[in-house]
Amino acid sequence: MHPGPDGDPAAPGEPGVPAGAPANTTSGPLATARVRHAYRPRNWALWRRRPVQVAFMLVAEAVAVAILAVSFARSPIPSGNDWINFAILAAGATVHIQLTQRQEERRRNRTKTVLIDLTAVWTFSAAMILPVPLILSVIAVIRLQHWFIARRPAHNFIFSSITHGLAGALAHLTYTALGPHLLGRPGWGDFLREFGTIVVTGAIYEAIQIAYVGGVLLLGTPAGRTVRNVLGSPADNMLEAITIGLGAVTAILLAAVPPMVAVMAVVTVVFNRLAELDQLQNDVRTDPKTGILNMRGWSESAERALERTARSGDQLALLMVDLDHFKWINDTYGHPAGDDVLRTVAQTLDEVTRPSDLVGRFGGEEFLVLLPDIDEEATWDAAERIRIAIAKLHMVTTDKRGDPATIADRTTSIGVARHPRHGDTLERLLQSADAAVYLAKENGRDQVCFAPDTVTPPAGR
Repeated sequence: MHPGPDGDPAAPGEPGVPAGAPANTTSGPLATARVRHAYRPRNWALWRRRPVQVAFMLVAEAVAVAILAVSFARSPIPSGNDWINFAILAAGATVHIQLTQRQEERRRNRTKTVLIDLTAVWTFSAAMILPVPLILSVIAVIRLQHWFIARRPAHNFIFSSITHGLAGALAHLTYTALGPHLLGRPGWGDFLREFGTIVVTGAIYEAIQIAYVGGVLLLGTPAGRTVRNVLGSPADNMLEAITIGLGAVTAILLAAVPPMVAVMAVVTVVFNRLAELDQLQNDVRTDPKTGILNMRGWSESAERALERTARSGDQLALLMVDLDHFKWINDTYGHPAGDDVLRTVAQTLDEVTRPSDLVGRFGGEEFLVLLPDIDEEATWDAAERIRIAIAKLHMVTTDKRGDPATIADRTTSIGVARHPRHGDTLERLLQSADAAVYLAKENGRDQVCFAPDTVTPPAGR
């Protein structure tokens, strides 16, 4: 995970004017002065973060600068070949950035959590093959171009740049310490050893990113403290692993056949485009408010799971989870608090279900969970586990005035439909689960109900 080319992590609503201030309300000299003054350290939005975040960022930056200074001082003087390799990597990174800046801007604007920085292809390869001063020089070339393209808040840019530099330097020291390194045609034992060294180096490189960027996000507002927000989604982490792998390939090509790095410049541009397409596809399938599957994405996956179940003769269950009296939350605390509750419940559903289960948002305050390969008793246990987990939540949010508030003791009505007993199609299972939710609410809410064998869709709740 990387802070990304925009210098994320930014506090919600941070870039630009202070949180709560209206946009485009000033023009002329005053607006110009405001933009100019925003670059003065005392006016940075950094100071509007939570004090614990500010302390973490300042201490982390101080530690990183100290490590970088020592690493720089103890690094050998770059050789002529090192300078040639630096020029090749800097040129490749520049081509990559300039040809993909519009794609990166679109990716950045759509990303609500961490942003995977695809220029790690160049920074990680520099960490493997260059001395520390030139590693930092490659990072400086990349970061300066990002600064002029993105123009993010200065303190975000500084923190992100220092994080990149520290990750590159420590990855280099790790790779060097685990040497000697072999090029050419090593035997299988040497090949596996070299592969393991690269994996360890990549893990160190990524661990620094997680510790620094994840640490800031973890200390942010309670509503943002979700596993997905701090560590990224599985797709994010897969993209990160591929990016580091391409960086290793670039380093090997640079050491063995330097002209082939030009091919990697083309590959990174194509890879950038594929990453954007994957993000677009994910956006179509994902509920923007909760980060889990929306009805379209969930239905597509559920249909495939139902087809597999029908072919194999396995058992399957569908849970519809309805938050009781959700309107009261919106009326009492405000809609932002209601959104915080939905996000927290979605995260809880992810945590208490199996990796093979499908969690999605049906709409409003209703969620769906598809449980493949599960018998009736286990289905009941899973539904009760969800009901109890939500009842135990203490959701930290804000009230209508923006003051801190905690919402707790919320109940849910959960309807259960099983295949094929309550339906042999997804539509019939949804109708059955909906009827079961209606039954749970009629019986007093805060309970799990199985669908009746004969379902008459309810007229309303």
